[in-house]
Amino acid sequence: MAQRPSWEGHLRLSLVSCPVSLYPATSYARDIHFHLINPETGNRIRQIVVDPESGEVERKSLVRGFEYEKDQYVLLTDEEIRSVRLESTRTIDIERFVAEAEIDRIWWDTPYYLVPDGKAGLDAYTVIRSAMGDAGKVALARVVMGTRERVVAIEPRGRGMLLTTLRSRDEVRDGDAVFDEIPEAKTDRRMVEIADKIIDQLAGAFDPDQFNDRYEDALRALIESKKGGDDGGVTAPPPRGDNVIDLMEALRKSLEQGGKAPERKPAARAAKAAPKKVPAKKAPVQKPAAKAPAKKAAPAKRRRTG
Repeated sequence: MAQRPSWEGHLRLSLVSCPVSLYPATSYARDIHFHLINPETGNRIRQIVVDPESGEVERKSLVRGFEYEKDQYVLLTDEEIRSVRLESTRTIDIERFVAEAEIDRIWWDTPYYLVPDGKAGLDAYTVIRSAMGDAGKVALARVVMGTRERVVAIEPRGRGMLLTTLRSRDEVRDGDAVFDEIPEAKTDRRMVEIADKIIDQLAGAFDPDQFNDRYEDALRALIESKKGGDDGGVTAPPPRGDNVIDLMEALRKSLEQGGKAPERKPAARAAKAAPKKVPAKKAPVQKPAAKAPAKKAAPAKRRRTG
């Protein structure tokens, strides 16, 4: 397996344990990241760590500090932080089993593939996975990832298991405080019936291949066009500016066209000047030109109002 594990330790169910590894189930490799570049020299900007009193400092000399009052910090070294680690730092200890339906989707966070680490604990791993599949339950456990102890949910998935971190109580906001501000409104049953039919027209299977980031696709196309020195770029489709006044009429029209939204026009190529290429190296320092005799300033144009 080419990918490196993000965590290694043991999975334990009562007296049964086995070595396991965690691998991220999602990837951000295709995300577009930008760097800050000085357009005059083509150099990437380097961030410097600065103390407001002593000036530039080295990162390796710094320690972590917790601000308990304004400008008042408790300082902790890496050794002190490691001294309070819990048993769950290297052990995923299963505490209970629950029905998956009992865990609201708002609690689910980041998924990982949980796989056996070597053949030594393969039998124990298989037994735990098979027993969970027979019971139709999700295991709840705790594990330290980074500097945080997380509650996780573990479920069988194919020949392996899927571990998903769950958000903690203080990470999830109460929706009632937001939803209570929505004013009550009477629903027209005729409109709901039409909307029901539109839902039936658009019903289908979930296909993740149909979901892509169209903005990022357009951004990648723009980057490619500038790499080649084209005289144009690509733009994402503009947001629709529909002004729906008659809701009933809009629902009827939607039903007539099978519930599909009007087709968007393909992204037009922007008519722009050829992109300026940034030099790869620092430009040579030029001597300042001699000052030209001062000219009489032209009268300022009157600003248009309105």
